[in-house]
Amino acid sequence: MLRVVRREAGADADLGTQVHPVLRRIYLARGVRSPGDLDTSLERLAPVGTLEGIAAAVQLLLEHRAEGRILVIGDFDADGATSTALMMRALRAWGFPVDFLVPNRFEFGYGLTPEIVRLAANRAPTLIVTVDNGISSAAGVAEARSLGVDVLITDHHLPGAELPEARVIVNPNLPGSRFASRALAGVGVAFYVLAALKRRLDELGLAPPGAPGVAEYLDLVALGTVADLVPLDANNRVLVSQGLRRIRAGRCAAGIRALLELAGRRLETVTSQDLAFAVAPRLNAAGRLDDMTVGIQCLLVDAGAQILAARLDELNRERRTIEAKMQLEALAAVRVLSDPGRRATQRSGVCLFDESWHQGVVGLVASRVKERVRRPVIAFALAADGQLRGSARSVPGVHIRDVLARLDARHPGMIERFGGHAMAAGLTLQRSRLDVFARRFDEEVMTWSDKCALADAVETDGELAVDDIALETAQVLRGGGPWGQAFPEPCFDGVFTIRNARVVGERHVKMWVEASRGRTFDAIAFNFIEDGASMTLPEGARRLVYRLDINEYQGERRLQLLVDHVLPV
Repeated sequence: MLRVVRREAGADADLGTQVHPVLRRIYLARGVRSPGDLDTSLERLAPVGTLEGIAAAVQLLLEHRAEGRILVIGDFDADGATSTALMMRALRAWGFPVDFLVPNRFEFGYGLTPEIVRLAANRAPTLIVTVDNGISSAAGVAEARSLGVDVLITDHHLPGAELPEARVIVNPNLPGSRFASRALAGVGVAFYVLAALKRRLDELGLAPPGAPGVAEYLDLVALGTVADLVPLDANNRVLVSQGLRRIRAGRCAAGIRALLELAGRRLETVTSQDLAFAVAPRLNAAGRLDDMTVGIQCLLVDAGAQILAARLDELNRERRTIEAKMQLEALAAVRVLSDPGRRATQRSGVCLFDESWHQGVVGLVASRVKERVRRPVIAFALAADGQLRGSARSVPGVHIRDVLARLDARHPGMIERFGGHAMAAGLTLQRSRLDVFARRFDEEVMTWSDKCALADAVETDGELAVDDIALETAQVLRGGGPWGQAFPEPCFDGVFTIRNARVVGERHVKMWVEASRGRTFDAIAFNFIEDGASMTLPEGARRLVYRLDINEYQGERRLQLLVDHVLPV
C-alpha cells in the first residue's frame, strides 16, 4: 500500500525577503541554500570549455566546413528530434553543408547501426555527427571508418565497457569526466558543442554576418531537456529557464508555437509541465508510430509548421488509442501483482509481452504499469526481424541500466544489446530467451529489494494551511520553477472530505473537496479509472496527494486541485 513520506525542509537559509513562505519551504526541501541557487542566468552555466572533447569536436567540424558534407544522425524521441533540429538550424546558419537522417526505429533499431551507416553512405557524407546516440555504437562507427567517413559522437547515455573508435566523443558521462553536469540531455550536449563552435567561428572571423548565437535556440534545448526526463540540476535549470523565457516572449521555433497552440496552451504563460505533457507527447508520437522526420521538420520550418503540427497531433491521437488497448491488456496481466491478498506471487521485476503490441508504444505501457505495481517493468514487442524489443521503466532506488549490465555480465549472450539511464532503458532479446530473462530479471531486481521500498512511498511537501490553498499560492508556485526530475513540482497531502464525485471523460473523476473550516475546493483526479472498469467513486474523508493548478476558462482564472492519489485516512 502506498504511504506518504514528507520531504524534510533541511537547514534554514537566507533566500531573501521576497520569497513566498510556501515557496521558501519548497526550495529548502530541494536543497536550495542561497539566492545564487535560484539564479538561472546564462552566466551560471558550467563553462563551455570544461566539457571534455569540446575543443576536438570544434576542430573536427571546422575541418569539414569548406569541402565536406556533414550528416546529423539523431534518435527517434523528442530529445533526439530537438538535438537534430538544433544542429541543423545552427550549422546551416553558420555556413556548414549539413543534412540529417533519423533511423526508422522499426527498420534499423536504435543508434548508429552498421545498417544506418550504409544507408547514410548513399548521401556521401564526409562526417557523421550523432546526437543523443552513438556511445554504444561500436559496430556502426567501425562501419563508417571502413567507408572513410569520420564520426563525431555527441551523446549523454551511459557508456558500456567498449567505447566506439570515433574521431571525437563528447559525453559528460564518460569515465573520468569532471564536467559539472552529468545530467545534460542529448540536446544539452549538442548545445555545448555548438556554443564552443560559434565562439571559435567568431574568433577566426568565419561566422557569416548577422549569424545568430547559439542562445537563440534555447527553446529547443528546453523542450528536449524536459522531454527526456533528465534531472533538473542547476545547469539544466538554467537551460530550461532560459528556453522558457524565449518561448514566452514568442522567440521560438514555429513548430513549438504551433504544437502549444494545438494543445490549448498560452505562449506567454508556458511552463516546463506544458512542454512535458503537451508538446513532448505530440513530438514523440512521430517516432513511436511513423518516422521522426516529420517531427524534426516541424521544428525546422518557418512556414507550414501548423500543417506538420497537425500531423503530429493526429499521430498522437492514434498513439493514445493504441496505448489504451495495450494498457488494458498489460494491467489485466499484472492485476495479481497489486492484489495484497496474493503477495506470494508478487515479482520484484516484471516482464510483459504480447505479440500484438506496438513496438513504438511499449515504453509508455511499461511506465503506466510501473506506476500501478510500483516495481521495475519491462514491456516487450515483436520486431520485424523476429527479435524482441523491450522498454524498461524503473522506480527510485533501482538503477535499471545497472540491473541490465549485471545480467549481461552474469549471463553473457542472454541480452543482445542494451542501453539507457537509471530510470529508463532499452534492450533487445531473442524471443526464445524471454522466459529465462524474465526469471533472471526478477532475481536481480530482488537483490535491490531494500531500495524497492522507496517505490511504495509518495513524497509530498507536507500539508498546506487552508488559507494557503489559494490561487495566489498556485501562481507563486507556477513561477517558482522550472520543475522536473530531481527538482519536482510541489505536491501536498492532507485530509479532505470528498463531495459530489463524478466521472468525466470516461477516465477522470471530478469532485468537490472540503477542508477545515468548511472551505471547499474544486478538484479533479485524471486517469483515476485507469482500466475502464467500474469502480466505487471516492466519498467521505480521504487523504489526498495533490498539486495546486490554475484552471483558465473564458478569461477567468480559478484554483483547481490536481489529485494524484486518493488514500485512506
